[in-house]
Amino acid sequence: MQRVENGGPVFYRFEQWRDADEVKHGVFTRLGGVSRAPWASLNVGGTVGDTLDAVKENLRRIYAALHVDGERACTVWQVHSADAVVVTGQTPGRRWLARADGMVTDVPGVPLTMRFADCVPILFFDPVRRAIGIAHAGWRGTVSGAAASTLRAMQAAFGSHPADVQAAIGPSIGPAHYQVGPEVVAAVEAAFGPDHGLIRRANDGSAYLDLWAANRLALERAGVRQIEAAEMCTASRVDEFFSHRAEHGKTGRFCAVISLRERSQ
Repeated sequence: MQRVENGGPVFYRFEQWRDADEVKHGVFTRLGGVSRAPWASLNVGGTVGDTLDAVKENLRRIYAALHVDGERACTVWQVHSADAVVVTGQTPGRRWLARADGMVTDVPGVPLTMRFADCVPILFFDPVRRAIGIAHAGWRGTVSGAAASTLRAMQAAFGSHPADVQAAIGPSIGPAHYQVGPEVVAAVEAAFGPDHGLIRRANDGSAYLDLWAANRLALERAGVRQIEAAEMCTASRVDEFFSHRAEHGKTGRFCAVISLRERSQ
């Protein structure tokens, strides 16, 4: 990934879209905002204890950094599901569109925004049908199929072909830090089969889940062939990212944004 620091919020761009003319995107760090500790400083989580004024200013800075219209930005109330919604624009009088963990659109100039603090950001771009998507996948979303569900929403709404879709797996908790219990191990085995190789056992028998590999596998099984993975661990990089696990729940949320460029831009 390319790190971008131009005097404002610090963010990362995926190499495959670094020079893409039709899509704007960024996975933002925790750097460059106005929030105070423990949400310092670019927190976009409105339900974690931070002030709403700080969150609004942080979002304003984020949209300005990407040169997108924050007044048109859309988001969802994330509930660790596999539900995805088709976005045409904001719902009047509401801050969020639905309870869901995936969004897709083919409307230029409508930024799709989601919040993270260890869960996996997954971004999608179909350059053929000119459509985009974004998904939020913790372990529940991963085993429920959030990645494939968002892809299917692109297929149903825009006629996207999986082989044309470019996917990007963003910074999230890495396999060395994501210890999970037996209920998660069982859910992973039920979702991916017994020979998935997604669980690593430590010497003491404890289990660690590789969310990066799990979502890559889910995308590959759905027919996606163009996948870029950041493989950046939020739990080991709390200097740059919020981490719910590493910071024991008292932390903020960073965001990922993707938008189709308007034709006039």
